Amino acid sequence: MTTSALRAKPRTPRRIAFSQKLGRWDVKISPYLYVSPFFIVFAVVGLFPLLYTAWVSLHKWDLIAGQGPWVGLDNFTFVLGQDQFWEALRNTLSIFLLSSVPQILLALLIAAVLDNNLRGSTFWRMSVLLPYIIMPVAVGLIFGQLFADKYGLINNLLGHIGIPAIGWHTDAFSAQIAIATMVNFRWTGYNALILLAGMQAIPRDLYESAAIDGAGRLRRFFSITIPQLRPTMIFVIITATIGGLQIFDEPTVFDQYGTGGADHQYLTLTMYLHNIGWQQLDFGRASAIAWLLFVVIILIGLINLAITRRIASNEGRLR
Repeated sequence: MTTSALRAKPRTPRRIAFSQKLGRWDVKISPYLYVSPFFIVFAVVGLFPLLYTAWVSLHKWDLIAGQGPWVGLDNFTFVLGQDQFWEALRNTLSIFLLSSVPQILLALLIAAVLDNNLRGSTFWRMSVLLPYIIMPVAVGLIFGQLFADKYGLINNLLGHIGIPAIGWHTDAFSAQIAIATMVNFRWTGYNALILLAGMQAIPRDLYESAAIDGAGRLRRFFSITIPQLRPTMIFVIITATIGGLQIFDEPTVFDQYGTGGADHQYLTLTMYLHNIGWQQLDFGRASAIAWLLFVVIILIGLINLAITRRIASNEGRLR
């Protein structure tokens, strides 16, 4: 048989064994199986309650009687027409700004200090996390004594230096500063450790090259650390935004009544939601408040994202 005849002979297709097919399926399907537990849990404890809350907000819903008639957007109209809702929204945004901005800046400073070769670095890194594991009730009791109007430690110290006592529970701005201090006490160390993890992932060669070129510590911090830390900063800012707008524990335990002050001077949206849902037993209006809070969080998150992208684009132009 000639060579041309051998080439013309059709080859019998090779059968793929079942084990090889199974291996191919494993390569294609296994990544989805690995991430599926998160999406399953999120669908059960996150997405379903979110959609169910939207359904409840469109009905007259009582805790005892259950689902009532369809009311459409009446619950939203009622909530938006209440002055107490706008007071709670203003207080929430004020406490959020007073807590989140100093908190992130202080956490960044602490992370930069812990990133150095300190003696007993493990001890210091564990120490900054201690306030986070303290129960909010305990923090509220401690800071409630510190910021007491008459016999509080801070007012006593101010009195010794000739400054009049501050009405921490009566003045709106002072009360919000006190609550923001409680929030910063609990969450600054937590965010500092996240930022520290991001800093330690930055290649040390960049710092060594900058040091050889004569760059000082501040120059290396702003030219290397901050740009390389941008993804971690975005994560910290987003989580701080969500947590700051959902603040509930600190203003609730700030006084013995847990109502947000006599004049609602530190009433937050989550406290207002709790009052409508569990005191007035109106789950429809409470669900409407929850969805309005969700919209506020989304809007502020989009603003943060736009600012972050603007900063990133400006840095790219400067380079």
